[in-house]
Amino acid sequence: MFVNPRPSGGVVVVDGDRFLALLRAREPRAGKWELPGGFCGGWEHPSEAAVREAREELGVDVALGPYLGMFLDEYEYQGETLPVLDCFWIARIVAGELAVDPGEAVDHRWFPLHGPPSLAFSSMDSALVEAGRLV
Repeated sequence: MFVNPRPSGGVVVVDGDRFLALLRAREPRAGKWELPGGFCGGWEHPSEAAVREAREELGVDVALGPYLGMFLDEYEYQGETLPVLDCFWIARIVAGELAVDPGEAVDHRWFPLHGPPSLAFSSMDSALVEAGRLV
């Protein structure tokens, strides 16, 4: 039996030397800071998922910049721990007003890229390290 990781797309939204984080509203890991992103649809490319998730979670359109990489992680869902393959890009807001979806997050905050808080998932911490090298 094969246990294949679920792909996802996410973004490190930057403004100068800072990035935008969301405070998770729901489990798993509610109350932890995270990057915008989510699982890919059936035939959706991770870059398309990253842009879609940013729009859904932040209410803005983003332009993707450099690809930061893919990172293996885990996600708890319905009592099961699933492997995930998280793909991240640097992104910049290009249109819209920031309006965080309350079903996804209870707060948002800009943090410095260098010296950020620990995030909800290790893949996000890894993406921030890569972003810090590029920005």
